[in-house]
Amino acid sequence: MQTTNSATTLIIGAGPAGMRCAETLARAGRRVVLIGDEASPPYDRVALSRWLADEITQADLITHDPARLAALGISFHGGSRVTAIDPARHQVATADGGVIGYDTLVLATGSRAIRLALPGAQLANVLLYRTLDDVRAMIDATGDGGRAIVIGGGLLGLEAAAGLAARGMAVTVLHAVDRLMERQLDQRASRRLSGHLAARGITIIENAASSAILGEDRACGVVLDDGRVLPAELVVMAVGIAPEASLARAAGLLVARGIVVDGQMRSSRNDIFAIGECAEFQGQCVGLVLPALAQAEIAARAICGEAATWQPATDSAALKVAGAPVWSAGLVECADGEQITLDDPDGAYRRLLLRQDRLVGAVLFGETADAAWYMRLIRDCAPIGALRETLPFGPAYQEAAP
Repeated sequence: MQTTNSATTLIIGAGPAGMRCAETLARAGRRVVLIGDEASPPYDRVALSRWLADEITQADLITHDPARLAALGISFHGGSRVTAIDPARHQVATADGGVIGYDTLVLATGSRAIRLALPGAQLANVLLYRTLDDVRAMIDATGDGGRAIVIGGGLLGLEAAAGLAARGMAVTVLHAVDRLMERQLDQRASRRLSGHLAARGITIIENAASSAILGEDRACGVVLDDGRVLPAELVVMAVGIAPEASLARAAGLLVARGIVVDGQMRSSRNDIFAIGECAEFQGQCVGLVLPALAQAEIAARAICGEAATWQPATDSAALKVAGAPVWSAGLVECADGEQITLDDPDGAYRRLLLRQDRLVGAVLFGETADAAWYMRLIRDCAPIGALRETLPFGPAYQEAAP
């Protein structure tokens, strides 16, 4: 893809999706202006957990410093909040009173972390886990050690818990349902993960609903709905995200849960695109970085006049929580299918879900080297056939078998 065009594409949002779209367009010869709420140059949001765990520095997070952005020809405006879009005039207004024009506009506004509407939720040391500033505040809070409570036992909550524990805090995770990472793990894998975290000093309390946060100026504890009070010097909420579509809604674009787009990532206005967590395609919003990056490239190609179309693929989630590899893809539960389970109490756990002789879901814990192979089987929708008996042992066994 190579074009030369003096028209300007304005991208609101400098996260992974916005940056990928900007870089793809710039390499194609398009004039690109990139606006980011955060003052920092574009950085790797996925690696925030590694900074929190003291495995890398803040500087290591930066993916595109000013020199690289300049070399690409991208005009970057950091720390600039867009307050309104005027589709009729093809321009946006910023909080500092500026006005920036565009020929095409890409909304990569991502999502916002949800803050539970609890008494005490606005106290000074009740933090969210979403941005570089959030993590910096968490790191600052670990300086004196003490106790931390993480509300939310999903992907982000467990990353936060592991990072805080690595920095010396005594961490308790409160999860409202009966198993950790219920969207990615089955009951047995979740039990394995809970035991792994407990062995590293992280306390897990499931079926625990928070009703209030105690404190005057600062939080000093969390009250559960059964009346228990858990003391803490730091409370982190990691209970989910919501698409950030307020600018689009105010500009009159079609918005459901997210900004409604077609297969080219176009919104209800032909010259405005939406990508990543803020976009909604066929009733679904993406929540992982890989599909967001794919959407960014589709939008860039569409802006350059190519007939590219995005089609959702089966999502997968891979992470390492306190050293424990976890991977899942496709369905976690399948009432009308069958399951094949490999469960080594001292080693790997694998649960494979089949429907009509096709692999439709997989959960791996402890050893995930074969994840890509299982992912291909799920996406290809090919009959398992003779692989059935040896399926849980992975591709190496298939190659060695007669």
